[in-house]
Amino acid sequence: MRILILNYEHPPIGGGGGRLAAKVGAGLVTRGHQVRVLTAGMPHLPVESIEQGMEIHRLRAFRKREDTCSVPEMALWVLAAMPAAIAEVRRWKPDVIHAHFAVPTGAVAWVASKLTGVSYVLTAHLGDVPGGVPEQTGDLFRWIQPLTVPIWKGAAGTTAVSSFVAGLAEKAYGILPKIILNGMELPAPPALDPHEPTRLLMVGRMSVQKNPLLAVQALGLLKDLSWHCTMIGDGPLLSDVKSEAARLGLEDRIDFQGWASAEEVSVAMGKSDMLLIPSLSEGLPMVAVEAMAHGLAIVGSRIGGLADVAHETGDFVNARLFDLDQGSEGFSGALKPFLLNPAVLRNARIASLALASRFDLKHSLDLYERLLASAVR
Repeated sequence: MRILILNYEHPPIGGGGGRLAAKVGAGLVTRGHQVRVLTAGMPHLPVESIEQGMEIHRLRAFRKREDTCSVPEMALWVLAAMPAAIAEVRRWKPDVIHAHFAVPTGAVAWVASKLTGVSYVLTAHLGDVPGGVPEQTGDLFRWIQPLTVPIWKGAAGTTAVSSFVAGLAEKAYGILPKIILNGMELPAPPALDPHEPTRLLMVGRMSVQKNPLLAVQALGLLKDLSWHCTMIGDGPLLSDVKSEAARLGLEDRIDFQGWASAEEVSVAMGKSDMLLIPSLSEGLPMVAVEAMAHGLAIVGSRIGGLADVAHETGDFVNARLFDLDQGSEGFSGALKPFLLNPAVLRNARIASLALASRFDLKHSLDLYERLLASAVR
């Protein structure tokens, strides 16, 4: 097939959703398909490039930062992408369009499909679904949700990256997407050698959604235990988080590394024991899937988006979760048993490795490939 991927975020721009789309596109290339990607650009990135066999075209749409995109910047990208996508479909004649993120990318796919007759498959992540990130997009969806209904109804197929996101889509649109969990190429199993002190890792944008202040406050309650934490990410709360760490006397125990590439995150995971996810909301965090493949235990908030990766019961217990209304005491209470008992931590790390097989990229590619083929007119 010829597959045109539309996505307003493609690495190094964006986060886990962009990385997932790139992995899917590159995987489809290895299976003999031709893939072109229409995405957002920035002045320091080439307009045209070949990456892992994919032809990448980046549109300059006044985006200012790699790690975040404002609503006006999304709108500007949509305005630039609509005519570009229509022209690309007419010129290259793809068999199918794969649109990642119903908002904003879905609008581009819907218009291009209507004007060219080429069908599209829609993949929802989290923030592009009503109720996914209410603290960030609640007001936006109150205005635009009626406009997004045709995008969902017009798709030849819909997918969601987790059971949580699928449930939100069904509630909002009456459509239950096919669940295709975020996949990755699983590395060779690590040795799981213990670290002293225990090494904690948090990866994500320093934003309200990711809740980094709570993580620092929880660590402040555990100063008497042996641990060291690395925080990777940038964003509007970074200065506040650093100030809170200083106030709690944790300057020497928390390293702030700023924004990092996927390769740098992978290296950091190889040196860590646990991943911290105190988020207010998640779809299916790609960072958690990557952490499982590296054999990291997970300590996080009890939210729907972690249900597919964080298991507190059953044969493979790889996580401890806390209720957000418990605050820093709840988070520190979930973290403490792993710090006190190396055997409990090791068992959780072994469980993560066992559970990681569910996220093998080959299985995800099988599902995407079949769905895209079924959408070809």
